[in-house]
Amino acid sequence: MSAEEIIDIVDENDRVVGRSPRGEAYARGLRHRCAFILVRDAGGRIFVHRRTPAKQVFPSLYDMFVGGVVGAGEGYDEAALREAEEELGVSGLPRPEYVFTFLYDDGAGRSWWSAVYEVRCDRPVRPQAEEVAWWDFLSEAELERRLGEWEWTPDGLAAYERLRAYRSEPSGRAEG
Repeated sequence: MSAEEIIDIVDENDRVVGRSPRGEAYARGLRHRCAFILVRDAGGRIFVHRRTPAKQVFPSLYDMFVGGVVGAGEGYDEAALREAEEELGVSGLPRPEYVFTFLYDDGAGRSWWSAVYEVRCDRPVRPQAEEVAWWDFLSEAELERRLGEWEWTPDGLAAYERLRAYRSEPSGRAEG
């Protein structure tokens, strides 16, 4: 998505209250929607990547999710599949499985409703060079080890911590 693409602006209850070019929404701190997709390979390892220095938000940081901004009039489910296929450079992925939604707010003008998904990718990936500077599939144990060593996107880290908590709840589901 370019800075000129139109996105929905939402309120504290995730209701659409307007539309704005993406770049303007970031500049003005307007709340919008994002999709976060945790991608596992056939062996259950998690796709981890480092964002390129050219990224508008959180450049050069590591992330354990692919994803991005939901377009105007687009649903979370549509955005999750589109973003996963675009960032991984694959087509024909199964529909990502919705897990939960939460409001990310850093208290400094960055706030977005964040729908978290999971998907298994059994295909070879060819991540977008303009989005991904480095990537690998890491075991969950390796990812956990790297949490204290690498600088992570704050929204991705918040989503991952919530996902871990969700899995540990009796009503949550376990996946490995």
